[in-house]
Amino acid sequence: MSITFRPEELFNGKLDESPLAPPLAEVLGEEIPTRIAIPFTSDDSRILSGVWEAEPGLSRWEFLERGEAIYVLEGRMVVTEDNGEAITVEAGTSAIFPIGWQGTWEIQERIRKFFVIFTR
Repeated sequence: MSITFRPEELFNGKLDESPLAPPLAEVLGEEIPTRIAIPFTSDDSRILSGVWEAEPGLSRWEFLERGEAIYVLEGRMVVTEDNGEAITVEAGTSAIFPIGWQGTWEIQERIRKFFVIFTR
C-alpha cells in the first residue's frame, strides 16, 4: 500500500501536543513544546514518517538506535554535530541524521518538518 499526502498541508491544527523529552532528546534550558502526527508506520515498526513541529529552544539529540531524514517546511534551526561545525537548516532544505549522529539542535524559529525515522 502507498500513502500520498502533501506534508506542507498535512495536519494543520491536528498534531498531537507534547513536551520534548527523553528518549528523543534532552532539553537544554526551557521546555520545548512539540506537536507531531505519524500517518505511516511500517509493519515491522522500523520506519515511520510524519510531520513534527517545535518551538524555539536548545536540545541535545543522540541517534544511537535510529536515524532520521528531514525536509524543513517552515522555520530554521542550527544543528551542530559533536566536534563538528554548526549548520543552518531552514525551510526548503533537507538533512540526514544517520544512526550514530550526536549533537545539538538550536531551533531559532518555530520549525515544521516532514520526517522519516529508520532503525537497523
